[in-house]
Amino acid sequence: MVISNKALRFIIATFVICLPFTSMANPEKDTTTVQTEVTHGATAESHEAHAEPTDVKSKVKAFIKHHVLDSHEFSFAQDDETGVHYGFALPIILWDNGFQIFSSSKFEHGEAVAESNGNFYKLNHHDGKIYKTDAAGTITEDEKTSFPTNVRPLDLSITKTVFSIFLAAILMFVIFTSLAKSYAKNNGIASGIGRIFEPIVLYVRDEIAIPNIGEKHYKKYMSYLLTIFFFILFLNIFGLMPFGINVTGNLTITFSLAILTFLITNFTANKNYWGHIFWMPGVPKVMRLVLAPIELLGVFIKPFSLMIRLYANIFAGHIVLMSIIGLMFIFKSWLGSSLSFGLSFALSILEILVAFLQAYIFTMLSALYFGSAVEEHHHEEAHH
Repeated sequence: MVISNKALRFIIATFVICLPFTSMANPEKDTTTVQTEVTHGATAESHEAHAEPTDVKSKVKAFIKHHVLDSHEFSFAQDDETGVHYGFALPIILWDNGFQIFSSSKFEHGEAVAESNGNFYKLNHHDGKIYKTDAAGTITEDEKTSFPTNVRPLDLSITKTVFSIFLAAILMFVIFTSLAKSYAKNNGIASGIGRIFEPIVLYVRDEIAIPNIGEKHYKKYMSYLLTIFFFILFLNIFGLMPFGINVTGNLTITFSLAILTFLITNFTANKNYWGHIFWMPGVPKVMRLVLAPIELLGVFIKPFSLMIRLYANIFAGHIVLMSIIGLMFIFKSWLGSSLSFGLSFALSILEILVAFLQAYIFTMLSALYFGSAVEEHHHEEAHH
């Protein structure tokens, strides 16, 4: 089945529009959770215990969760003494007998009940998800599973992950629109900020697309390959900033990217591709019956490996880096803190390499799958 360039562009445009809604899972626990739980049942002595290692470790864990998990607000930092948050609220969009739209500031970082059109909602401390409650914000839990039994409305909010995706999309649009316009103005010569990215565009074309797909078919895949490369690259770079952005370390995002590669591969595949899966030529008929389900399973394993590879590398890298940074506050000595700082600095440099490498690997493997889908086989030569 062959898909046209217009249809391919439509798929990519649809993906960009729908991708933000895939990040509805696993919003972040608010970083004030530990402090709030301590404060409500605290005495004067418990406030003095903040300097103990156990309390520092809990703060480090909260810091790591703040960085790697999603949230309904964009928080840059928090003052532990005053409890003041530095950041900005994001829009909450819930479907509960109609759309309920309000600002996440109504939750007051998870400490207050938000009201919308007579309905009350609470941001649960334990799982970071929004539940429908009464005016007091009561959340009941199942005795066996400890999961909340309150109704959870469909959450279509613009979370930190979705905001970061929009930011990357706008940045890509501005940069590459200016690059395209500069070609028209300067007779094919790039100028402006887009000129920085021109060598990367040529690299994707000459070193990834053409060698893996071939001169005949590579052009119809170039728009997707360039989009996916810079989309992953920009979000990986965002993840290295101290703002808690971890989009490509979110399994729902990498799943969406892998599904898109899967769909394009199979919808643009020719008859030779499917023939090699279901009735492999040059193999005894009995073996074909054995190999067919294995080959078909491989069709689904390929996107699964894409999803896990990107997610695991980025997520694990962030966890390790944040943990090493946290060791500086646990050791509290010039030797231990200095070693932790040096190691975290070296690992940060390595993470920049990983950001480029993971974008390259995802794009290269996607091109490889596209190439196998449109490859034209000559079985006559094999018999000779």
